[in-house]
Amino acid sequence: MMLQIEGKKIRSYLLACGLAITATAGFLPASPATAQAVRALPDFTDLVDQVGPSVVNIRTVERVAQRGGSPEMDQEMQEFFRRFFGQPFPGMPRPNRPQEEERERPRGVGSGFILTADGYVMTNAHVVEDASEVLVTLPDKREFKAKIVGTDKRTDVAVVKIDATGLPAVKIGDISRLRVGEWVMAIGSPFGLENTVTAGIVSAKQRDTGDYLPFIQTDVAINPGNSGGPLINMRGEVVGINSQIYSRSGGFMGISFSIPIDEAIRVSDQLRTAGRVSRGRIGVQIDQVTKDVAESIGLGKAQGALVRSVESGSPGEKAGIEAGDIITRFDDTAIEKPSDLPRLVGNTKPGTRSKVTVFRRGSSRDLTVTIAEIEPDKPARVASPGGEADSGASSASAAARSMGLVVSDLTESQKRELKLRGGVRVNAASEAAARAGLREGDVILAIGNLEISSVKEFESAVAKVDRSKPVNVLFRRGEWAQYALIRPAR
Repeated sequence: MMLQIEGKKIRSYLLACGLAITATAGFLPASPATAQAVRALPDFTDLVDQVGPSVVNIRTVERVAQRGGSPEMDQEMQEFFRRFFGQPFPGMPRPNRPQEEERERPRGVGSGFILTADGYVMTNAHVVEDASEVLVTLPDKREFKAKIVGTDKRTDVAVVKIDATGLPAVKIGDISRLRVGEWVMAIGSPFGLENTVTAGIVSAKQRDTGDYLPFIQTDVAINPGNSGGPLINMRGEVVGINSQIYSRSGGFMGISFSIPIDEAIRVSDQLRTAGRVSRGRIGVQIDQVTKDVAESIGLGKAQGALVRSVESGSPGEKAGIEAGDIITRFDDTAIEKPSDLPRLVGNTKPGTRSKVTVFRRGSSRDLTVTIAEIEPDKPARVASPGGEADSGASSASAAARSMGLVVSDLTESQKRELKLRGGVRVNAASEAAARAGLREGDVILAIGNLEISSVKEFESAVAKVDRSKPVNVLFRRGEWAQYALIRPAR
């Protein structure tokens, strides 16, 4: 039996090699269909000839300050020799010599590709970041000092310019035609080894690893030095910029990520015209919508972006977006997952009036927001709902106790501090409420899609709760809003 199985394996292997076994154990060419399959395996030689001349090596240099004199001797030891021997130790700087001087040292090696015939080259931002000098070497061994036109850390895209004309520019591909499973090729300088070619297939598209980029995932071998090089399809078109790898060792482990070329071109156009990238913002912090929350609030499908907080004075606040809203569409484009929203907003020109659809209290509504320009990231300020003695009666009705909640009205100062019109403060959370994640100090804004502005309304809403089903509770903790599902005890 084992011999029979091994025989089948050998036969399959020989067929894959284009050979067949006769009844007398002789070898004959495989069938035309098999031979055709073998001939269909990709041949990258023409692609290398076509695209190779457009791929460049990028070396960077940085200037560092170095203290004069012997690098092995610190200042205290140098002073010791001056005091006790009356003269400097050999190699120690003279008093009239500068104590520090600048020197240049190699910083790193990366890759890039020629974007235009007049010398614009695209690469990764991290390849040229903090470099005092950028050197671009063409495949024909000509070397140029490059000027950094602009960099964008958020997308890791950079454009540099060399003083040359008549260069072989790459062809830009169409990302919408890129399919998972198709062959792709990379050319770059891994570990400084110029013009190295590797190949593989597209493993996935729209892979979320960053705020503004849905990466292309491949199994193309990418290593340090490949960064900034092109990812090329079988038509000889650039479809991505090789940017990242997933690795536990620092080297290639079968997973690499490339920046989609359409996103990179959009960024490079702004860098070439303005030297910087302008992005839109609406001033909201967002989170994922879970399946349980979507079902409990009547949204059905787990989609959209849950608004956790709205920045004071932001375009979102002016448009009427509230914490607890779920943004489901932006300018008629559906928001399937939270990462879709910052990409759509970020690619919108500041000053544009856009339509935002939000799901609130069981129904959808359209709002108009004027896009502002994004600012540097600032840490969120977490406000405390405390600071003043609680006022208003605490609620501990039978219905509230079944949920494990004791609440009170917010004071006027608490409302001003939290910028809320209403809500009730949680004085105690136990049993069902505690299991759902509620705790003292939280502010309940809605129960079962009913807005709460006082203890009285809280009691009314709780009385309507179906004890046989979980109830959704929208609450605020500091500056963050979120949903919880409370399953009341029967």
